[in-house]
Order: sequence, then C-alpha cells, then structure tokens
Amino acid sequence: MLTHLNEQNLPRMVDVGDKNITRRIAVASGEIKMSGQAYDAIKSNTGKKGPVLQTAVIAAVMGAKKTSDLIPMCHPLPITSVNIDVEDLPNLPGFKIIATVITDGKTGVEMEALTSVSVGLLTIYDMIKAIDKSMQISNIALESKSGGKSGDYRRKDA
Repeated sequence: MLTHLNEQNLPRMVDVGDKNITRRIAVASGEIKMSGQAYDAIKSNTGKKGPVLQTAVIAAVMGAKKTSDLIPMCHPLPITSVNIDVEDLPNLPGFKIIATVITDGKTGVEMEALTSVSVGLLTIYDMIKAIDKSMQISNIALESKSGGKSGDYRRKDA
C-alpha cells in the first residue's frame, strides 16, 4: 500500500509524529535555456520588469517556504535555511539555479528544494518572456539529500 493512501484507498497526509527530529538537508537544481538576446538583457539588467536574477532568488526562497501550500501531502516544515545559487551558463545560453534547504525536523525537505528551483526558474521566465517566449526549463532534479531514516542520497550523474 502506498503511504499516502489510507485503507479505503483515499489520499492522506502521512503521520510523522513518531519519527525522530534530525537535521535534513536537500539540494536541487534546474536550468533555463533562452535566446542570446534574453540572456544579454538579464546580464545587463535591462529587462523592463527589473533585476531578473535577484527577483528569481527571492522567489525561490518564497517557493521553499510555501511548498506545503502548493503540494497537497507535504507537511509544513520549520525551515532553518534556504540558500540559492545562480550559475551563468553562457554557452546554453541560460542559467542554473541551485537550492539548498535545511530543517531540523521529522521529514525531509526534498520537495521544498525542488519547489524552490521551479519557482525561481519560472520567475526568470515570467520576467523576461517579453523578449523570449520560447525559453525552456529543464533538468530539475534532486541532487542530494541527507538526514532521516532513509539516509543519504546523491544523484549518480551529479
């Protein structure tokens, strides 16, 4: 039986009450590919909606904090840290967002890290779509996680 289904096969939020509080860390990443014109507008800070990357970082932090409001079976977590890195990918051209989310809790922060990356990338798209509607968001993945009963995980091709 799947853990998010009850005996009547109806959705439920898993009870994590008996789990131990441990330090949980999750790292996720994703990329956005765009035209050279859109990339140059972001780099030169000439987009009409303001500073794209700075806004995307703030949105990514907010995404981590709001995950339980967006993903039905996610527990609200006391997040202790969200760190967002943005890498230039001039040969793509585009950008990579890496989110590291930490909590001391009874369940992991993988969904918070993945949501953080997704919201950050969507914010880049939103802020520069007037220049390039053909942008592609891709490669959103959990890179690593630590803590909890299932132990550590590191993506093999990371």
